[in-house]
Amino acid sequence: MKATVTQLTNELIASYARHGGINHLDGKNLPSKRAIAFITVDLLRLLFPGFFDEKLIHSSEVKAETAVLLDSVLGPLEDEIRKSLEYNPPADLAKKDITAAAHTLTLEFLDRLPHIREILQTDVEAAFDGDPAALSKEEVIVAYPFIEAIAVQRLAHELYQRNIALIPRIMAEWAHARTGMDLHPGARIGTHFFVDHCTGTVVGETAVIGNHVKMYHGVTLGAKSTSGGQQLRGKKRHPTIEDRVTIYPGATILGGETVIGAGSTIGGNVFIMDSVAPNSLVIYDGLDMRVLNKAERSKPAPEFHI
Repeated sequence: MKATVTQLTNELIASYARHGGINHLDGKNLPSKRAIAFITVDLLRLLFPGFFDEKLIHSSEVKAETAVLLDSVLGPLEDEIRKSLEYNPPADLAKKDITAAAHTLTLEFLDRLPHIREILQTDVEAAFDGDPAALSKEEVIVAYPFIEAIAVQRLAHELYQRNIALIPRIMAEWAHARTGMDLHPGARIGTHFFVDHCTGTVVGETAVIGNHVKMYHGVTLGAKSTSGGQQLRGKKRHPTIEDRVTIYPGATILGGETVIGAGSTIGGNVFIMDSVAPNSLVIYDGLDMRVLNKAERSKPAPEFHI
Protein backbone atom coordinates (compact mmCIF):
# COMPACT_ATOMS: atom_id res chain seq x y z
CA MET A 1 0.00 0.00 0.00
CA LYS A 2 1.38 3.38 -1.01
CA ALA A 3 1.73 5.76 1.93
CA THR A 4 0.09 9.15 1.67
CA VAL A 5 1.66 12.44 2.70
CA THR A 6 -0.80 12.59 5.59
CA GLN A 7 0.27 9.15 6.83
CA LEU A 8 3.93 10.02 6.53
CA THR A 9 3.36 13.28 8.39
CA ASN A 10 1.53 11.51 11.20
CA GLU A 11 4.34 8.98 11.55
CA LEU A 12 6.96 11.72 11.80
CA ILE A 13 4.92 13.68 14.35
CA ALA A 14 4.58 10.51 16.44
CA SER A 15 8.35 10.03 16.19
CA TYR A 16 8.93 13.57 17.41
CA ALA A 17 6.71 12.89 20.41
CA ARG A 18 8.43 9.57 21.23
CA HIS A 19 12.07 10.47 20.73
CA GLY A 20 12.37 14.25 20.92
CA GLY A 21 15.38 15.71 19.11
CA ILE A 22 13.51 18.77 17.88
CA ASN A 23 14.06 22.42 18.69
CA HIS A 24 11.94 24.09 21.36
CA LEU A 25 9.28 25.09 18.89
CA ASP A 26 6.81 26.49 21.38
CA GLY A 27 9.24 28.23 23.70
CA LYS A 28 12.96 28.87 23.90
CA ASN A 29 14.57 28.26 20.54
CA LEU A 30 18.12 26.96 20.31
CA PRO A 31 20.73 28.93 18.37
CA SER A 32 20.48 28.33 14.64
CA LYS A 33 23.33 26.32 13.07
CA ARG A 34 22.67 27.94 9.70
CA ALA A 35 22.68 31.46 11.12
CA ILE A 36 25.87 30.81 13.08
CA ALA A 37 27.58 29.49 9.94
CA PHE A 38 26.78 32.74 8.12
CA ILE A 39 27.91 34.79 11.12
CA THR A 40 31.18 32.85 11.30
CA VAL A 41 31.95 33.57 7.66
CA ASP A 42 31.31 37.28 8.25
CA LEU A 43 33.56 37.22 11.32
CA LEU A 44 36.32 35.70 9.18
CA ARG A 45 35.77 38.52 6.70
CA LEU A 46 36.29 41.01 9.53
CA LEU A 47 39.45 39.24 10.69
CA PHE A 48 40.96 38.97 7.20
CA PRO A 49 39.49 41.74 5.00
CA GLY A 50 39.47 40.74 1.35
CA PHE A 51 40.51 37.11 1.91
CA PHE A 52 37.01 35.74 2.42
CA ASP A 53 35.24 38.11 0.03
CA GLU A 54 34.17 37.44 -3.53
CA LYS A 55 34.94 40.98 -4.67
CA LEU A 56 38.03 43.07 -4.17
CA ILE A 57 37.97 45.77 -1.51
CA HIS A 58 39.79 49.00 -2.32
CA SER A 59 41.72 50.57 0.55
CA SER A 60 39.46 53.62 0.36
CA GLU A 61 36.44 51.39 1.01
CA VAL A 62 37.78 49.41 3.97
CA LYS A 63 36.33 51.65 6.68
CA ALA A 64 32.88 51.84 5.13
CA GLU A 65 32.80 48.11 4.32
CA THR A 66 33.92 47.25 7.84
CA ALA A 67 31.19 49.42 9.39
CA VAL A 68 28.52 47.84 7.20
CA LEU A 69 29.77 44.32 7.93
CA LEU A 70 29.97 44.94 11.67
CA ASP A 71 26.44 46.31 11.65
CA SER A 72 25.20 43.27 9.73
CA VAL A 73 26.89 40.89 12.19
CA LEU A 74 25.84 42.62 15.41
CA GLY A 75 22.09 42.05 15.16
CA PRO A 76 22.07 38.36 14.13
CA LEU A 77 24.86 37.49 16.59
CA GLU A 78 22.99 39.23 19.41
CA ASP A 79 19.87 37.21 18.54
CA GLU A 80 21.81 33.93 18.69
CA ILE A 81 23.52 34.87 21.97
CA ARG A 82 20.12 35.74 23.45
CA LYS A 83 18.84 32.28 22.48
CA SER A 84 21.91 30.76 24.13
CA LEU A 85 21.31 32.69 27.36
CA GLU A 86 17.66 31.67 27.39
CA TYR A 87 18.69 28.03 26.91
CA ASN A 88 21.38 28.11 29.60
CA PRO A 89 21.12 31.31 31.66
CA PRO A 90 23.81 32.12 34.22
CA ALA A 91 22.58 31.69 37.80
CA ASP A 92 22.79 35.41 38.55
CA LEU A 93 20.93 36.51 35.44
CA ALA A 94 17.26 37.33 35.73
CA LYS A 95 15.01 36.55 32.78
CA LYS A 96 14.21 40.21 32.25
CA ASP A 97 17.95 40.97 31.92
CA ILE A 98 18.70 38.42 29.20
CA THR A 99 18.11 40.81 26.28
CA ALA A 100 20.36 43.47 27.82
CA ALA A 101 22.99 40.87 28.68
CA ALA A 102 22.98 39.54 25.10
CA HIS A 103 23.57 43.04 23.77
CA THR A 104 26.43 43.68 26.20
CA LEU A 105 28.08 40.32 25.52
CA THR A 106 27.86 40.83 21.78
CA LEU A 107 29.57 44.22 21.99
CA GLU A 108 32.24 42.82 24.34
CA PHE A 109 32.93 39.99 21.92
CA LEU A 110 33.17 42.23 18.86
CA ASP A 111 35.47 44.54 20.83
CA ARG A 112 37.90 41.59 21.08
CA LEU A 113 38.31 41.25 17.31
CA PRO A 114 41.44 43.48 17.14
CA HIS A 115 43.07 41.34 19.86
CA ILE A 116 42.15 38.13 18.02
CA ARG A 117 43.62 39.58 14.82
CA GLU A 118 46.86 40.34 16.65
CA ILE A 119 47.23 36.74 17.84
CA LEU A 120 46.27 35.34 14.45
CA GLN A 121 49.09 37.29 12.83
CA THR A 122 51.50 35.27 14.99
CA ASP A 123 49.87 32.04 13.77
CA VAL A 124 50.26 33.17 10.16
CA GLU A 125 53.90 34.01 10.86
CA ALA A 126 54.49 30.59 12.46
CA ALA A 127 52.88 28.82 9.50
CA PHE A 128 54.95 30.76 6.97
CA ASP A 129 58.21 30.39 8.87
CA GLY A 130 57.57 26.71 9.57
CA ASP A 131 56.68 25.59 6.06
CA PRO A 132 59.20 26.08 3.21
CA ALA A 133 56.41 25.20 0.76
CA ALA A 134 54.62 28.47 1.64
CA LEU A 135 55.22 31.16 -0.95
CA SER A 136 53.92 34.03 1.15
CA LYS A 137 51.88 34.90 4.22
CA GLU A 138 49.03 35.77 1.87
CA GLU A 139 49.06 32.19 0.57
CA VAL A 140 48.94 30.91 4.15
CA ILE A 141 45.81 32.96 4.87
CA VAL A 142 43.96 32.23 1.66
CA ALA A 143 44.89 28.56 1.16
CA TYR A 144 45.86 26.86 4.44
CA PRO A 145 42.90 25.19 6.22
CA PHE A 146 44.78 25.57 9.50
CA ILE A 147 44.32 29.34 9.47
CA GLU A 148 40.57 29.00 9.09
CA ALA A 149 40.46 26.40 11.87
CA ILE A 150 42.53 28.39 14.37
CA ALA A 151 40.74 31.65 13.52
CA VAL A 152 37.36 30.09 14.29
CA GLN A 153 38.74 28.47 17.46
CA ARG A 154 40.05 31.80 18.72
CA LEU A 155 36.69 33.43 18.00
CA ALA A 156 34.77 30.60 19.66
CA HIS A 157 37.12 30.63 22.65
CA GLU A 158 36.14 34.22 23.43
CA LEU A 159 32.47 33.18 23.55
CA TYR A 160 33.32 30.05 25.54
CA GLN A 161 35.10 32.15 28.17
CA ARG A 162 31.93 34.17 28.58
CA ASN A 163 29.91 31.02 29.34
CA ILE A 164 27.83 31.32 26.19
CA ALA A 165 26.46 27.85 25.54
CA LEU A 166 26.17 25.99 22.21
CA ILE A 167 27.40 28.75 19.87
CA PRO A 168 31.15 28.16 20.40
CA ARG A 169 30.77 24.44 19.77
CA ILE A 170 28.63 25.00 16.67
CA MET A 171 31.32 27.33 15.30
CA ALA A 172 34.10 24.86 16.08
CA GLU A 173 32.26 21.95 14.48
CA TRP A 174 31.58 24.08 11.39
CA ALA A 175 35.33 24.64 11.08
CA HIS A 176 36.01 20.96 11.83
CA ALA A 177 33.81 19.88 8.93
CA ARG A 178 35.56 22.30 6.57
CA THR A 179 39.18 21.72 7.63
CA GLY A 180 39.39 18.24 9.15
CA MET A 181 40.85 19.71 12.34
CA ASP A 182 38.92 19.39 15.62
CA LEU A 183 39.84 22.24 17.97
CA HIS A 184 37.56 22.49 20.98
CA PRO A 185 36.67 26.11 21.80
CA GLY A 186 37.64 25.54 25.43
CA ALA A 187 41.30 24.78 24.63
CA ARG A 188 43.75 27.50 25.68
CA ILE A 189 46.20 28.07 22.84
CA GLY A 190 49.17 30.40 22.94
CA THR A 191 50.75 32.52 20.22
CA HIS A 192 52.67 31.36 17.13
CA PHE A 193 50.68 28.12 16.86
CA PHE A 194 50.91 26.03 13.69
CA VAL A 195 49.53 22.65 12.66
CA ASP A 196 50.96 21.50 9.32
CA HIS A 197 48.37 19.75 7.09
CA CYS A 198 46.07 19.63 10.16
CA THR A 199 43.87 16.75 8.92
CA GLY A 200 42.80 14.50 11.76
CA THR A 201 44.28 16.62 14.54
CA VAL A 202 42.20 16.72 17.73
CA VAL A 203 42.64 19.10 20.68
CA GLY A 204 40.35 18.56 23.66
CA GLU A 205 38.43 21.04 25.77
CA THR A 206 40.84 21.40 28.71
CA ALA A 207 44.09 21.20 26.73
CA VAL A 208 46.60 23.98 27.32
CA ILE A 209 49.08 24.80 24.54
CA GLY A 210 51.94 27.22 25.08
CA ASN A 211 53.65 29.59 22.67
CA HIS A 212 55.57 28.57 19.55
CA VAL A 213 54.09 25.05 19.44
CA LYS A 214 54.16 23.18 16.15
CA MET A 215 52.12 20.06 15.47
CA TYR A 216 51.45 17.88 12.47
CA HIS A 217 48.43 15.98 11.17
CA GLY A 218 46.85 13.18 13.16
CA VAL A 219 47.95 14.42 16.58
CA THR A 220 45.55 13.84 19.47
CA LEU A 221 45.59 15.80 22.72
CA GLY A 222 42.91 13.83 24.50
CA ALA A 223 41.60 12.45 27.79
CA LYS A 224 42.74 9.16 29.29
CA SER A 225 39.14 8.06 29.76
CA THR A 226 35.69 9.57 29.57
CA SER A 227 33.95 6.65 31.29
CA GLY A 228 33.16 8.99 34.19
CA GLY A 229 30.84 10.89 31.88
CA GLN A 230 29.31 14.08 33.27
CA GLN A 231 31.20 13.68 36.55
CA LEU A 232 34.32 14.81 34.68
CA ARG A 233 32.74 18.09 33.55
CA GLY A 234 34.94 21.05 34.40
CA LYS A 235 37.94 18.89 35.39
CA LYS A 236 41.32 19.01 33.65
CA ARG A 237 41.22 16.01 31.32
CA HIS A 238 43.59 16.95 28.53
CA PRO A 239 47.37 17.50 28.47
CA THR A 240 49.44 20.64 28.80
CA ILE A 241 51.96 21.38 26.06
CA GLU A 242 54.58 23.89 27.13
CA ASP A 243 56.41 26.42 24.92
CA ARG A 244 58.47 25.50 21.84
CA VAL A 245 57.28 21.89 21.60
CA THR A 246 57.11 20.04 18.27
CA ILE A 247 54.74 17.08 17.91
CA TYR A 248 55.06 14.91 14.80
CA PRO A 249 52.26 13.05 12.94
CA GLY A 250 50.13 10.45 14.67
CA ALA A 251 51.27 11.17 18.21
CA THR A 252 48.69 10.61 20.96
CA ILE A 253 49.09 12.46 24.26
CA LEU A 254 46.48 11.83 26.94
CA GLY A 255 45.56 12.98 30.43
CA GLY A 256 44.94 16.15 32.37
CA GLU A 257 48.06 15.68 34.51
CA THR A 258 50.31 15.00 31.53
CA VAL A 259 52.74 17.83 30.81
CA ILE A 260 55.08 17.94 27.83
CA GLY A 261 58.02 20.05 28.98
CA ALA A 262 59.20 23.10 27.09
CA GLY A 263 61.52 22.56 24.15
CA SER A 264 60.64 18.87 23.75
CA THR A 265 60.16 16.98 20.51
CA ILE A 266 57.53 14.23 20.30
CA GLY A 267 58.13 11.77 17.49
CA GLY A 268 55.51 10.31 15.19
CA ASN A 269 53.08 7.62 16.35
CA VAL A 270 54.13 7.68 20.00
CA PHE A 271 51.57 7.12 22.78
CA ILE A 272 52.10 9.19 25.93
CA MET A 273 50.18 9.19 29.22
CA ASP A 274 52.95 10.47 31.50
CA SER A 275 54.69 13.81 31.75
CA VAL A 276 57.89 14.45 29.83
CA ALA A 277 60.72 16.62 31.15
CA PRO A 278 61.73 19.79 29.27
CA ASN A 279 64.01 19.35 26.24
CA SER A 280 63.19 15.65 25.88
CA LEU A 281 63.05 13.68 22.67
CA VAL A 282 60.38 10.97 22.63
CA ILE A 283 60.64 8.43 19.82
CA TYR A 284 59.18 5.09 18.81
CA ASP A 285 61.94 2.86 17.43
CA GLY A 286 59.64 0.17 16.07
CA LEU A 287 59.59 -1.87 19.27
CA ASP A 288 59.41 0.47 22.22
CA MET A 289 58.91 4.13 23.05
CA ARG A 290 62.10 5.82 24.24
CA VAL A 291 62.51 9.12 26.09
CA LEU A 292 65.88 10.82 25.72
CA ASN A 293 66.74 13.74 27.95
CA LYS A 294 68.84 16.71 26.93
CA ALA A 295 72.12 15.07 27.97
CA GLU A 296 71.32 11.90 26.02
CA ARG A 297 70.53 13.68 22.78
CA SER A 298 73.56 13.69 20.57
CA LYS A 299 71.96 16.25 18.29
CA PRO A 300 68.62 18.02 17.91
CA ALA A 301 65.82 16.11 16.29
CA PRO A 302 65.82 16.76 12.54
CA GLU A 303 63.12 18.85 10.99
CA PHE A 304 61.18 17.23 8.18
CA HIS A 305 58.48 18.39 5.83
CA ILE A 306 55.93 16.33 3.99
